Amino acid sequence: MSNVWSWFVIIGTVVTLLACFWLIVWTNRQRASDEEIKESEAHVWDEDVRELNNPLPMWWLYLFVITVVWGAGYLVWYPGMGGYEGVSGWSQEGQYDAEVAAAEAEYGPMFAAYGAMSVEELIQDEDALGIGFSLYQNYCSQCHGSTAQGARGFPNLTDGEWQYGGTPAAIEHSINAGRVGVMPALGSTFANEEEIEAMVDYTLAMQDGMDTSSPAHVKYMQLCIACHGADGSGMEALGAPSLVDDVWLYGSSRTEVRKSIVEGRNGVMPAHANLIGPDRARILAAYVYSLSR
Repeated sequence: MSNVWSWFVIIGTVVTLLACFWLIVWTNRQRASDEEIKESEAHVWDEDVRELNNPLPMWWLYLFVITVVWGAGYLVWYPGMGGYEGVSGWSQEGQYDAEVAAAEAEYGPMFAAYGAMSVEELIQDEDALGIGFSLYQNYCSQCHGSTAQGARGFPNLTDGEWQYGGTPAAIEHSINAGRVGVMPALGSTFANEEEIEAMVDYTLAMQDGMDTSSPAHVKYMQLCIACHGADGSGMEALGAPSLVDDVWLYGSSRTEVRKSIVEGRNGVMPAHANLIGPDRARILAAYVYSLSR
């Protein structure tokens, strides 16, 4: 925060506190004059209830005063006025770091012990899988779903189909380093709409076998073979999905397949190494690995 804005907030806050205190004192000094009492006699309810301009009861007034004083003390003790850090030196970042350090001191040895085990060993440990489930719900369910069955654009983790490989090492690498998948837009490489529609038909029919007599097959061999392979089974090293099975990351409708071909796709699996650390990543990898076994 710049000094200008800092002083703007400080001055505005102090003026507001002083104004509140002045308002309390000023309203307490107001007394009903004889003339006001006479005028108020016209405002009578239930025969004997009159509206008068009387001061607040002292206990009520003191509550307002205490509130203002407490607010002023709070702003002196804690940061709350511009760039002023407060007498206590407290900050939310400092409190967060302290809580994280305390949690690491308490749970770090347990995670380190699990981190020293292999994924194959961890999937045999029910306690480790329970921790993995909690980690999954915290860090993965937002994209892959609470049941890990994925969503449009987010892979299903329970069906045994893996774009980057389903080995423990591959899964752990995906969690730690993340993945970036790119399907380039190929719309400009087709001469006309007929060629695009022919490629859509060819792609949708690949799970029943590649039609080498189709004109689209020549286009496939020119544009797609480098990533999806000569037989359409995909390439784990690039994250290129198989086109010969019935698993479609973005949907199998003509509209979605056409969009993938013409406009391309971009998929990102964020890296979690700096977020959860290698020990938790291994436990999470074991849980994910167990889902498709």
